[in-house]
Amino acid sequence: MAHNLGNFLRRLALPRDVKHWSLTTLREKLIKIGAKVTRHAKYMTFQLAEEAVTRNLFAAILARMARLANPPPLVR
Repeated sequence: MAHNLGNFLRRLALPRDVKHWSLTTLREKLIKIGAKVTRHAKYMTFQLAEEAVTRNLFAAILARMARLANPPPLVR
């Protein structure tokens, strides 16, 4: 199941320039890294080590994942 979830993430949520990453690389750079989560008012912040993935790459992955959560509008 973990393998299937990793492939799902790689195929649907990764930007084009890192789609070639192996599942091992994904695990090491995105899943096995430590992060500090802070909350303030309505904002949540992830503080990651910059050498794991860049801020822009992490934001692009989160944006692509958010788009997957919203179903497409119905066409009538």
